[in-house]
Amino acid sequence: MNSRITHLIEQFIDIQNGKPWIGSSFHSKLSKIEDHWVFIRPIKNLHSIAEIISHLTFWRDEAILKIKTGRGSKTDDCEENWLTNDKLKLTPWPNIKSDYDNSFSELMALLKDKDDSFLAEEYYDTDFKGNYSYNFLITGMLHHDIYHLGQLGIIIKFLEEKPTTDY
Repeated sequence: MNSRITHLIEQFIDIQNGKPWIGSSFHSKLSKIEDHWVFIRPIKNLHSIAEIISHLTFWRDEAILKIKTGRGSKTDDCEENWLTNDKLKLTPWPNIKSDYDNSFSELMALLKDKDDSFLAEEYYDTDFKGNYSYNFLITGMLHHDIYHLGQLGIIIKFLEEKPTTDY
């Protein structure tokens, strides 16, 4: 039976493209931004849209690696975890967004091939330095997405009010 995996996939899809109870998805947030906003940090300690999307892609790619190999390779201290706007500006926004979308599609395809017993299997987590269940990884990724969806909402609100400030 795959009821737990199916439920997790449905939650990811709702947060990504659907209409979740919280009212906004990544698609609804990102579809209303202006391309020139993506590299702006609207206030000093807030990330840019591109930084958030790159960060989400980084950890999603890491989750994909863990699912495929049973072992991660990155830690929170990796430079790629939070690439600077200066580095991100070397890649056009459509490419950053495409990488994000592709990582989402790949993760969903991997999960669709699993059954619920997979969630109890373990992988080695390089960042946490130990063995953890895939349930920990997958639910953690979902929580991570929701957390950063909220951040995107705040960033976009600031940009709608004062889009030219950059720190």
